[in-house]
Amino acid sequence: MSIVRIAVRVVSGALAGSVLMSLTPASAADPQSVGVFKDWTVMVQETGNDRICFAVTEAKDKAPKSVNHGEIFFMVATWRSGVAANQPSFRAGYNLKESPAPTIRIGAQKWDMYVSENESFIEDAASEQSLVAAMRSGADMRISATSGRGTATNYIFSLSGLSAALERAKEACK
Repeated sequence: MSIVRIAVRVVSGALAGSVLMSLTPASAADPQSVGVFKDWTVMVQETGNDRICFAVTEAKDKAPKSVNHGEIFFMVATWRSGVAANQPSFRAGYNLKESPAPTIRIGAQKWDMYVSENESFIEDAASEQSLVAAMRSGADMRISATSGRGTATNYIFSLSGLSAALERAKEACK
């Protein structure tokens, strides 16, 4: 059910370079950065009749250290058309195993995700909004996932700057 595919280059620990997204086989303009808020970057993607605005960040810590994780990102996307608002997703640099399901933890709270190749999502809109609310008030977010090869992986994402980034993304998609 993945409708967004991201590839982000990271330079000097800050998100920069190119972000490539495809929503349909039709071509769309490359996303443009509209702001950086501490550890989060806000991007805008024009896609024909719609606009997608999203906040994205890279994992600050990856475990185990002995494996090649590729690029690891977390994104919260909003569509101008209303298709989705504050839709969180996790993107790994490898295909994910469906079971056990990837999990997100913020403090004592936990959310299970479902897998679509190298991405994972929250099942329903109410849980998505619960997660985003917890992200706004948390300091960091931890994700545990299993690679298609069976390697257990763990990631830590900073939530510093997320609230401002989400406000900027919302404004950009008005």
